[in-house]
Amino acid sequence: MSEEAAYLCIDLKSFYASVECAERHLDPMTTNLVVADPERSDKTICLAVSPSMKALGVKNRCRVFEIPKGIDYIMAEPRMQKYIDYAAEIYGIYLSHVSPEDIHVYSVDECFIDVTGYRKPYQKSARELALMFMDEIREKLGIRATAGIGTNLYLCKIALDITAKHAADFIGELNEESYKRTLWDHKPLTDFWRIGSGIAKRLADRGIYTMRDIAHADEDMLYKLFGVDAELLIDHAWGRESTTIRDIKQYKPKTNGLSSGQVLMRDYKFAEARIVMKEMVETMCLEMVRKGVMTKSVSFFAGYSNSLDVPYTGGTASLPEESNSDTEWIRAVMEVFDAVTDHDLPIRRLGISCNNVVKDTGIRQLSFFDTEGSGAEREREKKLMETVLSIKERFGKNAVLKGRDLSEGATARERNEQIGGHKRGK
Repeated sequence: MSEEAAYLCIDLKSFYASVECAERHLDPMTTNLVVADPERSDKTICLAVSPSMKALGVKNRCRVFEIPKGIDYIMAEPRMQKYIDYAAEIYGIYLSHVSPEDIHVYSVDECFIDVTGYRKPYQKSARELALMFMDEIREKLGIRATAGIGTNLYLCKIALDITAKHAADFIGELNEESYKRTLWDHKPLTDFWRIGSGIAKRLADRGIYTMRDIAHADEDMLYKLFGVDAELLIDHAWGRESTTIRDIKQYKPKTNGLSSGQVLMRDYKFAEARIVMKEMVETMCLEMVRKGVMTKSVSFFAGYSNSLDVPYTGGTASLPEESNSDTEWIRAVMEVFDAVTDHDLPIRRLGISCNNVVKDTGIRQLSFFDTEGSGAEREREKKLMETVLSIKERFGKNAVLKGRDLSEGATARERNEQIGGHKRGK
């Protein structure tokens, strides 16, 4: 008989805030600290709050103005590169004990580890292995971690999200039987992984409020309600999950894409937003060249001021053949952008995505509209883009700028100094 599977899901507690506390030699469990950009308005979102702030009722990802006035706290400016560096060191700790094939990085502060085959060599239980990782992370970097242990990936995630926070050692542990015994009647359903408020509401409308209710609900009704996603919902209600880390590692998507979006710092006039959209198209084309891919379909959207109850607008621009030329894509995207975007409403959000990217083989099918010399012109443009990329990689993203990047309202220069839309930091 094969041994029972054992998975860990390890989360770094209030990671960004904990890093800032560690850098200041402070204990995040007793230090009131929020990670937020002081240069932005009090409506800016706190990227993280320390556990001691959470104990006072301050919610993670709250806005600065929502923090009660009577609480004294440190505001730490985001330093995204610092957090990435810490995460890399912690990943190194995992790698010093287990193979990379048994680790799935879920986010910058959370990962899954298959410890099934490590219990016998280390002569440790799954809980003891979790404690080994947690203790080493705290001793070396001063970061507290929590862990969930389960007999499958779903159960270890639920053990982390729901049961670990109530455990003295910050470790939760579940198998299918203990899951049904302790969490089948747990409320609200939104505490469970992959059940958002929309799914919970649709279930509540049919008198379903717990995992027990889902497990015993009419399956035909669930399939009509959620389609193929009902299968996952039903399996999770019973504590089942067949996907393994090996499956995740072997997964190859049928299509690939690139996407980028940004929330503007204020409401932009159409002309200003148009500049930003051009910057985004150009950046996306450079990214395609860097990755050696092309597309013939680019989609975008524009979201309007928060003060307006107006739906997003958007569209898709197409080319006859795949391309990563910024000249071609700026012209194509802006033609559609100008046609579908409201010119009179203030704009607050912009997004763009390249659909179904394919490998750039360097071979392009000539079209009826190609003129003599157009192939050489494309080759010159591609070499220019590759040169720009080389300069940026060597001297920084702002080493080469276009005139529009210096225009009022342009965001490329500032975003080039950011990671994930937040300050890179020192």
